[in-house]
Amino acid sequence: MGGRFSSICNGNPGVPVPYSHGNHATDPANPFGAPLTLSGMTFTEPSATPLALLLLGRGSDPASERGVDCPGELPAASDPTLVARATAARAALGDRAFVLGHHYQRDEVIQFADVTGDSFKLARDAAARPEAEYVVFCGVHFMAESADILTTADQQVVLPDLAAGCSMADMADHQQVLEAWDVLTDAGVAGRTVPITYMNSSAAIKAFTGERGGAVCTSSNAERALRWAFAQGEKVLFLPDQHLGRNTAVLQLGLSLDDCVVYDPHKPGGGLTREQLAAAKMILWRGHCSVHGRFTAESVDDVRSRIPGVNVIVHPECRHEVVTKADLVGSTEYIIQTLETADPGTSWAVGTELNLVKRLAADHPDKQVVFLDKTVCYCSTMNRIDLPHLVWALESLVAGVVVNQILVDPETERWAQVALQRMLDLPGKSHRD
Repeated sequence: MGGRFSSICNGNPGVPVPYSHGNHATDPANPFGAPLTLSGMTFTEPSATPLALLLLGRGSDPASERGVDCPGELPAASDPTLVARATAARAALGDRAFVLGHHYQRDEVIQFADVTGDSFKLARDAAARPEAEYVVFCGVHFMAESADILTTADQQVVLPDLAAGCSMADMADHQQVLEAWDVLTDAGVAGRTVPITYMNSSAAIKAFTGERGGAVCTSSNAERALRWAFAQGEKVLFLPDQHLGRNTAVLQLGLSLDDCVVYDPHKPGGGLTREQLAAAKMILWRGHCSVHGRFTAESVDDVRSRIPGVNVIVHPECRHEVVTKADLVGSTEYIIQTLETADPGTSWAVGTELNLVKRLAADHPDKQVVFLDKTVCYCSTMNRIDLPHLVWALESLVAGVVVNQILVDPETERWAQVALQRMLDLPGKSHRD
C-alpha cells in the first residue's frame, strides 16, 4: 500500500514518498496499526471493517463463501486422534453410511472410502446402495448434487466441506447460460443447436441441458454424446469445458479447429458475431479445469528431454496442444487402467491431478511414474475435504445431526435426470468419466 498511496499523495505518480509508523502503540480495537506519517501528513488507517478483516485472514464472510462455518466444533488438523476418531465414527455408523472417495482425494481421506472412482461412477455406486441412509461424498459440490439426483428420497447426501466446489463448474453460471441461449436464439441458431454438458457441471446446468433436448457426457463417452447430438441438430453448445469439447470434436469426430468457436460469457454476445455463430459447428463455453489447464506443450517437451522413452498420458481436459503432443489421452479411469497393465520398467509422465499421480506411483513401484509438470498442482477445492472435516461430518451423523446436506430442488432434479438418462441411453458400455 505504501508505494501506491505515497505516489498519489505526492502528486507525482511513480515517485514514492518516505513514510514511517512512528512509535504509536497498537490499539487492540484497530488491528491495522497506528496512524501513518507521510512527508509531514498524518494518514489514519481505515477502521477494521468485516471486509478488511477478511482480506487480512482475520474474519469470514459466510454470505459469499459457502462452507466457512461449521455448526459444532471442527477438530484441529494437529489432533493426533483424528484417524482413531474417524475409524470409530465409521464403525458406529456401519451400513447406515456409505462413504465415497474421488480419485483426486487426499490419502488421509481416501483410506475411509467404501468405494473410490470418478464422479459419475461414484454417484451410480451410491444409487446402487439404497439401504444406506447417509451418503458421505468426499468429492466436490457438483458430484454430491449428482449423487442426490440419482439416489432415493430417503437417502441424505452429505458433503463434509461446502467450500469444496469446482472452478470449472463455477465457470458456467446458470444465468449466464440462459443469456447465452438467448444470444443463440437472436442469431437464429438455437433451434439447430443441441446442448451437451460435461458431468463436471452444476445440477442447474444439467437441467438446462435436459430441458432443451441435450444430454450429459463424461470424458469417456464424449465422442458418443457428440455423435448423438449431431444426429439431432447441426450445432453443439458444449458446456463448460472448452478443451474436452475441442479435443473430442477435432481428434475423434474429425472437425477442424475452424469449426469451433469459444463463447465468452463475460463479453457482449459471447464475443462472437452472428456470422461466426452461423458458421460454427461447435460452440465451446469458455471454461476449463484449473489443474489440467496448467499443463503446457513445454511440459511435454521438458519431460521427454529429462526421461528418454517416457510415455506421456494426459486427460482430455488438457489443452489441445498438450493432447496432440501426448502419446495417450483418456479419462481418469483410462489412465488408471493403462498404468495397471503397463509393462514393468516403463516410464510414464501423467497429466492429471497430483494426488492420483502420487497414488499411481506408489501402487506401481515397478514403473517410473512422474507428474507431467515440474510444478506440483493439487485440486485445491477437492483438498478442502480433509480429515478434520470428515471426522466432524461422521461424528455429527453418529450424534444424529445431518450436516452439509446437499439437496437439489425437484424441478431441477427432474430435468437433470432427463439429461443424465439420455447419456445412459447412448450406445456403448462405459459411462465413466
